[in-house]
Amino acid sequence: MQTAAWDAYARSRPDRREANAKGETTWFNWTQYPDHGPGSEVLDLPTEGNGRVLDLGCGKGGNAAHLAGSGHRVTGVDLSGVQLSAARRRWCDRPRLELLQKSAAQYLHESDEEFDAIYSVFGALWFTDPAVLLPAARRRLRPGGILAFSQRPPVDGCYGPQAAHIDRGPDHDPYVLRRWDHSPGTWQTMLTHAGFPHTTATVLPAPPGPQQTGTLLVTAR
Repeated sequence: MQTAAWDAYARSRPDRREANAKGETTWFNWTQYPDHGPGSEVLDLPTEGNGRVLDLGCGKGGNAAHLAGSGHRVTGVDLSGVQLSAARRRWCDRPRLELLQKSAAQYLHESDEEFDAIYSVFGALWFTDPAVLLPAARRRLRPGGILAFSQRPPVDGCYGPQAAHIDRGPDHDPYVLRRWDHSPGTWQTMLTHAGFPHTTATVLPAPPGPQQTGTLLVTAR
């Protein structure tokens, strides 16, 4: 059911633009708004490339392709074959990019790879039980490596597992998935318990305009 839900989501979403406001054909974006917020510097990867990076819930691959184009070796995992097919079509020229159809938890438990950075942008870190995913991610990070993820901040008073609905047309009930919404402080506490002694959790404000919802950005080492 989860795979079908994310396939439906992929079909409803537009592809990433051909270029951003700076004219760049690849870029890294943590927030739900175009041309807004920090970029890949959050991951603190070697400037000369050659980092080993894991994208949990890579979607159509735009962020992963950007890192691969910067010289890093990137693995992107996603449950949706529709998402991955779109990623392979667009980014087939990225030899340092590997795309796999797996759940985040499955990949982390099966892999013996170690990474300099593991990240998730509105992806698997939001939709997988953190009691399972956070310790698994910690085990796959090299000493000094970073875990970073972004998602919408929680609605006040609505914490823990919440229902997320994905539309599949007027003749069908929506798919219902679980996502995990926590306050910044709770994320930091959970990460500390999972073995990350140094954490940050910040809500980035929305850009000027009518939309007011910010972006929760969390990092942990």
